[in-house]
Amino acid sequence: MSIGVYYVESTNADSPNINNYNNEVVRKLAQLCGEPIEFTDLDHIKDYDLPLVFIGGGGVEGRFKAVLDRLPQPVFLLTTGLNNSLAASMEILSYLKQQEIPGEIIHGSEAKMARRISVLSKVFNARKRIRNMRIARVGEPSDWLISSDVDAAECREITGIEIIDVTMQEFFDEIARKEYVPNIYTEMVKAKNWHPEDTELCCQIYGALRRIVDKYHLDGLTVRCFDLLGPIKGTGCLALAVLNAEGIYAGCEGDTPSLISMCVAGELSGKPVFMANPSRILSDENDIIFAHCTLPLNMPTEFELMTHFESDLGVAFRGHIQEGPVTIFKTDGLMKEYFAVAGQLEENLKETNLCRTQVKIHLDEETLNYFLTESIGNHHMIINGDWVELIDEFYKWF
Repeated sequence: MSIGVYYVESTNADSPNINNYNNEVVRKLAQLCGEPIEFTDLDHIKDYDLPLVFIGGGGVEGRFKAVLDRLPQPVFLLTTGLNNSLAASMEILSYLKQQEIPGEIIHGSEAKMARRISVLSKVFNARKRIRNMRIARVGEPSDWLISSDVDAAECREITGIEIIDVTMQEFFDEIARKEYVPNIYTEMVKAKNWHPEDTELCCQIYGALRRIVDKYHLDGLTVRCFDLLGPIKGTGCLALAVLNAEGIYAGCEGDTPSLISMCVAGELSGKPVFMANPSRILSDENDIIFAHCTLPLNMPTEFELMTHFESDLGVAFRGHIQEGPVTIFKTDGLMKEYFAVAGQLEENLKETNLCRTQVKIHLDEETLNYFLTESIGNHHMIINGDWVELIDEFYKWF
């Protein structure tokens, strides 16, 4: 992550000493943030992932206005409590609002300013990554996902994400090669010694998807996985579990909005993302049960192998996800709206009438009503930890 500072110097009589002080402020902020922050000029400020504008003191408003068209947006104004830096920044921010240019003043103690810069650094690093992503739909969305298609051209224009389409036939051709490169995750699964022939077939399905990832230089993919059940007699659950553990976002059922949601959640949190169905709301307890047959293999504290719930074929996973705070998240395919809420994962369940990995999460009553009145599609993402503030910040600037 690169953080650059364009310095707007004050011309007050004591400016040499003020400049030295401001230089020291930037040095301390870099130390507190734990990453380099460097001064740069107008020609290079747009090259940085997070550009900041240091308002060195009062009387610089006109000078700032003169270079505004060369500054990247949004405009983050770095200030101090000396030399009318804050006052000048407030005048500048007011002007930015008049011009409908997003901006913010970063002010306060050095520790507070560093915390704010660290948050923005995470947000803008994720924003840059997401806007340069390349993902694939392997087959069309499953027939039951009637609200989950996404126009690829519109998505590229609005979000920067490139979506390519890979045919199921190409996928089947890759599976027919019956090849895969073993790794720690495939070996971890095979060590369970559960239905070895089915496990080997599902590892071959992983190999097919891994080659598609490499061929098209993908950051993620979503698969019309139920089409494997008839001709292949296998499931995609293992393949998706391994790909996610390897850092390739991999979703089920050709659900593109859910894949994009996985990308956002993963890039912001740095954590594995569990894509799941809301299966039952327990209104008396304010609990909701989520379930699915696959999850990233680096997410559960332990797991066992089972067959896929709907088909009783192949390999699926009953994983135990760490109890405690979690975030439930979903965005639409164009990232125009989103839902993010923190809850408490209370229990991992083992019911026979749901997909294999099952978690019960406690939410408040108002939040539970979202699933009945405003839900963004079916699948939602679950991430260990509370990431709501960071997600809100991301959408503020996206």
